[in-house]
Amino acid sequence: MEARAAQLARLGQSIWYDNISRDLLDSGELARLIDREGVRGVTSNPTIFQKAMSSSKAYEAQFADLAARGLATPEIYEAMAVDDIRRGADLLRGVFDRSGGRDGFISLEVSPKLAHDTAGTVAEAKRLWQSVGRPNLMIKVPATPEGVPAIRSLIAAGMNVNVTLIFSLAAYADVIGAFVSGIEDRASRGEPVTGIASVASFFVSRVDSTVDAALESRAKADPGNAAAWLAMRGKAAIANAKAAYQLFEREFSSARWKPLAAKGAQVQRPLWASTSTKNPSYKDTIYVDTLIGEHTVNTVPPATLTALNDHGQVAVTIRDGADEARGHLGALEAAGISMSRVCDDLLRAGVASFAQSFDDLLGAVESRRKEVPAAPGGPFGGAAPRR
Repeated sequence: MEARAAQLARLGQSIWYDNISRDLLDSGELARLIDREGVRGVTSNPTIFQKAMSSSKAYEAQFADLAARGLATPEIYEAMAVDDIRRGADLLRGVFDRSGGRDGFISLEVSPKLAHDTAGTVAEAKRLWQSVGRPNLMIKVPATPEGVPAIRSLIAAGMNVNVTLIFSLAAYADVIGAFVSGIEDRASRGEPVTGIASVASFFVSRVDSTVDAALESRAKADPGNAAAWLAMRGKAAIANAKAAYQLFEREFSSARWKPLAAKGAQVQRPLWASTSTKNPSYKDTIYVDTLIGEHTVNTVPPATLTALNDHGQVAVTIRDGADEARGHLGALEAAGISMSRVCDDLLRAGVASFAQSFDDLLGAVESRRKEVPAAPGGPFGGAAPRR
């Protein structure tokens, strides 16, 4: 029987896998997920690499070689990450080719330390793009105010971009604007606009985690209306995402976009991220089942992919309850829960979390680097360490 994730592709939604590790590659598991479980792309982030490189023995041989050659800690991390990304890209190349460059991508994120540095983001993105050297790479850039102009620059340079950490509708509008402007920049120079792919990663479940906590606080402070407050839980994230899809449909059917589409430009697809269920009282596929629609991607962690293929829904649902979604967002605002403030706080927390994971990863690599035994001719085998 065909996997449900594969069935969703016929409805216009691609399921990507939010996970990468050397073990996943060496064991053949990623190849199996692509061939049999309907996976059409892969995403990574600093937290994923931190967990993989800190816990797996699969990196030991390459690590020892890189350390003995005198590479600095960030260089060791990047070399290992780039190798994983290249191998993942090669496994996905068939999907990329068969889909005409619409799917089959793997993402690599710029350093989260550059989240507020436009020029630094552009420079690192271009360097990573060249280093990986695969047409089905997407460079991940956060949707910070400084990241938005970098997105335009990278799209204008002809690179594929995954815009990450989008929480608010205002930020999403800025991201769409940056993407379209980048395509326009290319068109104005007479450069091709075909073959440039981008996704806008709109984060979902974290919104519910934050809003639900605020509603529970109000229920405790207002016990007479506790039932009403608690009944509003578990709806904000889906409402926010449905509103984002409405924005997507409006912007990519606009008079501004139509001449670019006529030149062969692809739309920037919404990607639903952070779609694992954090609250055990909610269905484990709630953030997949309710957000299925044309031109969308849902990147899922391992447990969510398993749940989806076991009992997930296969039907277009993204437009269901659109009016109710708008009404719910309005009710939250009327109740004093500002979605713009919630989303701004989540963006700051997301950048900080990835930065901490990156620090933890480099710290673990540095500790292991110091443990590499000295080779003949000096601590780096007679070779001067690279700076």
